[in-house]
Amino acid sequence: MNKPDLTEKSAGTAVSFENVTVERGGILILDSVTAIVPLGGCTAIIGPNGAGKTTMLLALLGEVPYKGFIHTTSNINGGCSKIGYVPQRFAFDRGMPVTVTEFLAMGIQKKPLWFGIRNDMKKRSLAHLASVKSEHLAERKLGALSGGEMQRVLLALALQQEPKLLVLDEPASGVDFQGEYIFCELLDGLRKAKGFTQLMVSHDLATVTHHATHVICLNHKVAAQGPPRQALTNENLTAIFGMHMGMVDSRSMPDGSAVCSGPCCNKDQNA
Repeated sequence: MNKPDLTEKSAGTAVSFENVTVERGGILILDSVTAIVPLGGCTAIIGPNGAGKTTMLLALLGEVPYKGFIHTTSNINGGCSKIGYVPQRFAFDRGMPVTVTEFLAMGIQKKPLWFGIRNDMKKRSLAHLASVKSEHLAERKLGALSGGEMQRVLLALALQQEPKLLVLDEPASGVDFQGEYIFCELLDGLRKAKGFTQLMVSHDLATVTHHATHVICLNHKVAAQGPPRQALTNENLTAIFGMHMGMVDSRSMPDGSAVCSGPCCNKDQNA
């Protein structure tokens, strides 16, 4: 299995995928994928179910074998210790009597709870909870958290490593529209304040349109990539989703670029 190459490809590129191919059980999941993740921005991977979006993230994390090359810039060196990951789902025993603070502290100490939690570790955990506006969850049992609360805790856990690259797989999955907007606004603020690069998978084109700075349109192969204005066109979306998506409307983008008005995202703007 290839490992991500930690040599610097471009001063403006955090990650580059070169002819990355993943095959499972004779089925081609990623077919010679070539794409870039610009440094310091928010890159979103979009595409239909089964397009290989999560597989692309797992290849970057070294969790699946692949052919081709994945390069990360030298300012993300140190391997995966400098890459934070927020999964779509986190499986655990909901009856486990562990508080949020204890869970986060274990992530820093890398030791079981019966060794105790050092005060400095507890303070660090509380600080990261505060950074995701969730300090009120500190003494809550992990199993009592809602889906949205759990995603914030997982985000705090990922940020404890002070990553240069934050990878998120459908970070707001199962959260309502308002909750997703608030979560993405939080991510935007953290990215700008802490200076990390963000790479995420998303199904919500409205979210991508408003929050991403770079988009990769994927359906086993890369159909298009670039800024939302360039990537999210009727032609490109039809190519990956196989249906007309109702792009382009310039009314809602902060920079005047496209916003999806198709069936996937056609929500009442006043709702």
